[in-house]
Amino acid sequence: MRLIQTLCSFLLFFSYCANAQVYEISGSPFATEGAPLPAHIKTHGEKTILIQPVQHMYGAYAANGKLIRWGIATAGAYQCRDSQDSCRTRTGQFRIYSLGDVGCISNKYDGAPMPYCMFFNGGQALHGSSDVQFDNISHGCIRLHVDDAKWLRYHFAEGPTAANHYRGTKIIVEAY
Repeated sequence: MRLIQTLCSFLLFFSYCANAQVYEISGSPFATEGAPLPAHIKTHGEKTILIQPVQHMYGAYAANGKLIRWGIATAGAYQCRDSQDSCRTRTGQFRIYSLGDVGCISNKYDGAPMPYCMFFNGGQALHGSSDVQFDNISHGCIRLHVDDAKWLRYHFAEGPTAANHYRGTKIIVEAY
């Protein structure tokens, strides 16, 4: 048991520790064969990030619709832990409009760390976290493993620029 807990703290990509079990992708953080997401989606010729709150997954799709990276995603809770309000992440299609770095923090939740934030809907963002679970427990943001958020932020996502006609990377949040 102690060995498994130690291993859990060292796994870098796409791992999840629960009840002393470790789940990970076949050794490669970029392995997409057998992923629990579609291998291809219609992207209409643009990069797309797909969020599936029911499966607690995200997928990064190239402009040709091919899945190129995926991992665990923790979406907003049905009910906030600290109030009676819903914290569900809004579903639909959005665009990234603002990108942050490792020092990104929440203005709403007492400066909570949101490393590599990518805002797409008001105060909702994709961002790194050390609390990523197969559950929807956030205040509305999409939590990803920090390494996944860093990769998306610096190697995949784009904010609005003249080159992309001021349309940041598309995000699709599917229904709960």
